[in-house]
Amino acid sequence: MSDVNNAAGEGKHRELWSSRMAFIMVSVGAAVGFGNVWRFPALAYEYGGGAFFIPYLIALFFIGIPLTILEVMLGQIYRTGDVGVFGGINQRLRGIGVCSLFCASSVILYYIPLLVWVINSFFSSFTDFDSKYKDVSGGQAYDYFVYDVIGMETLDTDDLTPTRLVGDNVGYLALAYFLMFLCVGFGVKLTGRISFFTMGFPIMLLFIFLGRTCSLDGASDGIKEYIGRWDVDVLSSQADVWSTAVSQIFFSIGVTFGIMTAYGSHCEKDAQGVSNSIYIALANSFFSFIAGFSVFAALGNVAHREGVDVNELTTFGGPALLFGPYPNTLAQLENGEHWTRLFFVFLFLLGIDSAFGLFEAVYIVLCDTKLGDRFSQMQIAFGACVVGFVLSLPFVTDAGFIFLDVVDFYVNFILILVGFLEVFATGWWWGVEKQVQNLGWKAVFAYMVTTFGAFVFASCFWYGLDSEDHDAVGAGFAALFAFYFSGMVVVLFFVKQAVASNPNKFPNMKSAMYELCMSNVVDFKEHLEMNSGQKLPTVWAFMIKHLIEDAASSFPLSKFYEVSVIVIVFYTFLIYRSFV
Repeated sequence: MSDVNNAAGEGKHRELWSSRMAFIMVSVGAAVGFGNVWRFPALAYEYGGGAFFIPYLIALFFIGIPLTILEVMLGQIYRTGDVGVFGGINQRLRGIGVCSLFCASSVILYYIPLLVWVINSFFSSFTDFDSKYKDVSGGQAYDYFVYDVIGMETLDTDDLTPTRLVGDNVGYLALAYFLMFLCVGFGVKLTGRISFFTMGFPIMLLFIFLGRTCSLDGASDGIKEYIGRWDVDVLSSQADVWSTAVSQIFFSIGVTFGIMTAYGSHCEKDAQGVSNSIYIALANSFFSFIAGFSVFAALGNVAHREGVDVNELTTFGGPALLFGPYPNTLAQLENGEHWTRLFFVFLFLLGIDSAFGLFEAVYIVLCDTKLGDRFSQMQIAFGACVVGFVLSLPFVTDAGFIFLDVVDFYVNFILILVGFLEVFATGWWWGVEKQVQNLGWKAVFAYMVTTFGAFVFASCFWYGLDSEDHDAVGAGFAALFAFYFSGMVVVLFFVKQAVASNPNKFPNMKSAMYELCMSNVVDFKEHLEMNSGQKLPTVWAFMIKHLIEDAASSFPLSKFYEVSVIVIVFYTFLIYRSFV
């Protein structure tokens, strides 16, 4: 099934992190980014305040942490990036790695321009500061960012066709990619050491901003909207709260981008992958949680100054928050210009660490190909930066913000599809030949259709019915149970046939059902344990096969119904053709 020794990176010299802490810091840096500050607090406000923490924490502990463990451990064992890892499991699965690299490449192309706008905002704050940030409202500060920093003042609002490259931003784009090259091109030891500053300093600044914003007038009103309000009704009335929480975990931690696999490949094979993964995931969520207090304290102050309630404000997240109300609030402080510039430094450091991770996910895979035999790592890094610079140019036109919004929206949900494929490869495809040999293809195929089909069928009700006119959640669960139990009748029929034809191997139905439901993923768990020297709990294997896979097969349908169905049907057909 798997050939660890023939993985792409095996046999080549593999540079290792300088220390365990360097790996943790660079991984936390890759996970923590703009989304922790501008997206997580806004989602909490939109989905019932503190009630959003219920689906978020469920997604963290039952999906985010197990997936992080999976990716880090695969990187450690196979010593290569995503393409080599899944190719090592089965040559037919290399496309999963390609999908994750596509996501990473798509995001890095607009993530660097985000850094460009931060750099531009920082340098432009040294002239006419008061008229840009202090003597204006938060909305006016954001207008300055949109029309002057991004350059949308020349954009035709009727057709949104780009009309020009924004000169300053093109220069800053070259600067950002040059800094990226300097930090990544000299190897992971240097990248790890740099991360102690690029991640450590923002953590310190976060608590400084937290203390400063919480001391402002109206801060308590903002914090009350963030954590003091628990509207649990949204958990049943808005089905997309669950998919949103999962997508936030995927995007925020950085799973399914290939980042953790790439970083894990530079650890020792017997490194503490499980505990490291838990630290990374928890640190990321803790940062989001603390950032939310600072964000809503600032919004409370904005509402206080404007004489309105916090819920009457129009901006709670996204670039409109980070380049509008937040710097506007800091500008009101004594020496506000310095606080605002320090905030832009904070944003830059958050972003550059995440950019490291996205770049490394692609760069490490390139180094593990034949390109790595022909060119040095520094040459590959330089070439990748040049290509990235050219492909990022559309995002520094006057329509760059429009392009960013479109790409960000769709990539966010493709990630869940990639997560589905990852756990499908490790929880279902691994050992499937043995299952077919022991139980027959009908039982195995029927079980897959029953498991995935139940959630796909239920999602048609969850996301297809109008929740205002129908009980979409109740109808979805009714459909789920009806499909699942009907399918299991068929599964049990085929399993019973397998028991009757092979009584020596399966003395009873219980042993046959274990073979069908758990044996292959337990074998996969033991494979990881044997090659890493670590113990993994059996509950982790259960979550990989049954929890994450089922969740990932249904959540993307909230935004990507057609694509989700196509992918699931394609892989079902692939299995069928493999064994029939």
